Amino acid sequence: MPLGTLDRNPPPFFKQGPSALSKLMVCSALALFLMVADARFKVTQPLRAAVATVLYPIQWVAMRPVLLMRNGGEYMESLQSAQAAEAAARRKLALQSQRASQVEQLSQENERLRKLLALRERITTPAQAAEVLYDAADPYTRKVIIDKGLAQGIEAGSPVLDESGVLGQVTRVHPLISEVTLVIDRDHAIPVLNSRTGARSVAYGEPSSHGGSLELRFMAGNADVQAGDILTTSGVDGVYPPGLPVAKVEKVERRSDSAFARVSCSPQALVDGARHVMVLKPVSAQIPPRPAPEDAAPVKKGGRK
Repeated sequence: MPLGTLDRNPPPFFKQGPSALSKLMVCSALALFLMVADARFKVTQPLRAAVATVLYPIQWVAMRPVLLMRNGGEYMESLQSAQAAEAAARRKLALQSQRASQVEQLSQENERLRKLLALRERITTPAQAAEVLYDAADPYTRKVIIDKGLAQGIEAGSPVLDESGVLGQVTRVHPLISEVTLVIDRDHAIPVLNSRTGARSVAYGEPSSHGGSLELRFMAGNADVQAGDILTTSGVDGVYPPGLPVAKVEKVERRSDSAFARVSCSPQALVDGARHVMVLKPVSAQIPPRPAPEDAAPVKKGGRK
């Protein structure tokens, strides 16, 4: 068969309809019409609302895992930040509490040191400052240990004061430390003078009553002593300088069945809380020695030497 007689048209089965360019033009025109109609007349608004209403449950269910993970992450972050803030606040509060206690302690120490320096200015006796290290281990005595000893020139029998008054007396001296017996020790006695009446007496330690006090023993029942009287050192013992505050009379008991009155006194010094003290030279160590008597030249009989 000659080639010119062949049919070059595609069979009906492969017919493709309008061309692609025609389809593009029709779809573009339709899209433009719909956009103009929706912008001017809100034609698709009911359709959009209906579709959104139908799809809302599916959207809500699909968003739950996302929202759950997001909220869980935010909760964990907020929990960690809250815990970190709480820990920081607790540390800051503890630091501020520690600083406040230190400030209060330093203020008390400064106040006591000022009083101690003022007391030192009024005393002409040689003295040196010391610090209380700890209480003695003996439970039956009232003693403390200070950080000065033979190396610093401390002598046995030296009076020890704090900012309020007489604290005690050095009873044992070691090379670097010394032992101080407090005025409330049962074996300690100190001559005192009633600053109101000028009467002399002796105050003995009474450590067992109300945490530590002193007692004026062998006071006559009609002795002129009252609660509130201030007792100072009399200076007759050759140890304490005169005029140092020792105790204050707290209670006077006059009993008809006894010739003596019971006089209880509270120490002026801080026997339970002294930190910084002053150690004086004993008064006896400051008294110059008695001069040796001069040997008289022998006189012979007849006026010749």
